[in-house]
Amino acid sequence: MSAKSKEEIQMEMKTLHENLTDTRKRLNALKRQFSRGEVENYQLAGTGGTTFRLSDLLGDKDDLIVIQNMGRSCVYCTLWADGFMGLLPHLRDRAAFVVVSPDAPAVQQEFAESRGWTFRMLSSEGSNFKRDLGFESEAGEQIPGISTFCRKGDKIINVANDFFGPGDDYCSVWHMFDLLDKGPHGWGPKFKY
Repeated sequence: MSAKSKEEIQMEMKTLHENLTDTRKRLNALKRQFSRGEVENYQLAGTGGTTFRLSDLLGDKDDLIVIQNMGRSCVYCTLWADGFMGLLPHLRDRAAFVVVSPDAPAVQQEFAESRGWTFRMLSSEGSNFKRDLGFESEAGEQIPGISTFCRKGDKIINVANDFFGPGDDYCSVWHMFDLLDKGPHGWGPKFKY
C-alpha cells in the first residue's frame, strides 16, 4: 500500500473536520433534548451571607451559563476557570455567567482573588443544585461540567448539561497540545508553574 499524498491527506482532513462539525451539532442538539426541563429556582450562597436564586442570576438576560466547578482543590477545574477569564466579556455579552462550586463563599472569594478571577462565584453548599443536575454523586463526589438555563416566563428551564474532562471542547489547551509532536505527553495542570 502506497503512502498517501499531501493532497489526499488534506482532503481526508477536510472531510473528517466536516464530519466532526456535523457530529458536534447533532450531539449538542441531543444534549438540549436530554434537558431536565423546568427546574426549581435554586438558591445559591454568595459572600457575606447573601443568597441568589437562579432567576436573580439571569439579570437582564434570558440565558444563563453555570460552570459546575469542583472547587479550589481541583487543578483541572482551576485550569478551566482560568480559561474562562479571556472569554468572559464575550460570554457575558450573550448570556449571564456564574461559576458554582461546593466551597464556602469565603473560601471561593479568597481563591478567586488569588487567581485574578472576576466572574461571579457562588456556593452550592447546603443545596441540591449540583446533585439534581447530575454534578454531584449520592456520596457527595463532585463532577465538573456546564449547565445552561433559560427563562420562559416565570419558569427556569435547564436547557443542557455537559461534563468537563481532558480533551473536551471547553478547554483549548488540550487541542493545542494534541498538535505537538508527542501530544500532551503526560502533562497535567498545576496551580503554579
